[in-house]
Amino acid sequence: MKILVINGPNLNFLGIRETHIYGGEDYACLLDRIAAKGRETGQEITVWQSNHEGAIIDRIQEAYFDGTEGLVINPGAYTHYSYAIRDALASLPVPKVEIHISDITEREDFRKVSVIAPVCQKQIYGQGLDGYLQAIDFLSGGSL
Repeated sequence: MKILVINGPNLNFLGIRETHIYGGEDYACLLDRIAAKGRETGQEITVWQSNHEGAIIDRIQEAYFDGTEGLVINPGAYTHYSYAIRDALASLPVPKVEIHISDITEREDFRKVSVIAPVCQKQIYGQGLDGYLQAIDFLSGGSL
């Protein structure tokens, strides 16, 4: 299975930004964990990150044409207000999982609302970096 993992704004600052919320592991650690999961499961996993809304939309649209069979997205703050990303995801006819490292239900009120979740098959939050691995398992037919 060909899986695309999209990380939105500030995910490249893992291990730097608010470590009391997001943990001390850096972005390279996340990439290593996802690569190991791909080797373990035989999945072809591409990880891509941008701090720019339009670039994220462009990458989602590219996935329509490049053979992507499943998508994991951590839209960061765009989760709460980017109808443009939501619409791009709605146009992609593959299974999608929204992921958040922290427990968004236990944080500020604005973080409890996702405009992205309704166009995804699953939302995972509060599992740290392991949430990405759970999302990959979900997409590949495994259990959580």
